[in-house]
Amino acid sequence: MSDFEEIINTRRSIRQYADKEVSDEDILKILKAGMQAPGSRLGAEPWEFVVIKNKDTLMKLAEIKPRVKTAPVAILLVANIDRAFYKAHWQQDMSAACENMLLEAVNLGLGGLWNGVAPTEETMAKVAELFDLDNETHVPFSIVTIGYPAEGWENKFMDKFDEERIHYEKY
Repeated sequence: MSDFEEIINTRRSIRQYADKEVSDEDILKILKAGMQAPGSRLGAEPWEFVVIKNKDTLMKLAEIKPRVKTAPVAILLVANIDRAFYKAHWQQDMSAACENMLLEAVNLGLGGLWNGVAPTEETMAKVAELFDLDNETHVPFSIVTIGYPAEGWENKFMDKFDEERIHYEKY
């Protein structure tokens, strides 16, 4: 198995983190991975990121998204709609960035969790208010929590392949 296959096959949703700081260098690598994602059009990628390490802010965010509570760092993915090329497809661009970030976390020996924000209007409004976003042109998409997995939450292979879900030529 190649390193890339191992990363894809062992990535899990990590919901509990060890009490250990994530380096700024690793956070930057995760952000760079997000920015390498494919977008609807080169130069029109809508993603922007808010890195959250302050414990008070993380606790406020955990009131909206409880899985943030044990994370040493959270990254809010914000869609800048003005920069999106296809205004109706920004969530696809943001999803690609989010997955790249989660895969890079595994590559670095970390764990991550995709905490959905969009398209739930109430959650989007609460997150937008907490981070002073206008929620019209700067829309909160998701929160990626990052950290060292707590015991019992390690990234590990789980075979999810199901041949019955594959269809050829028509459904």
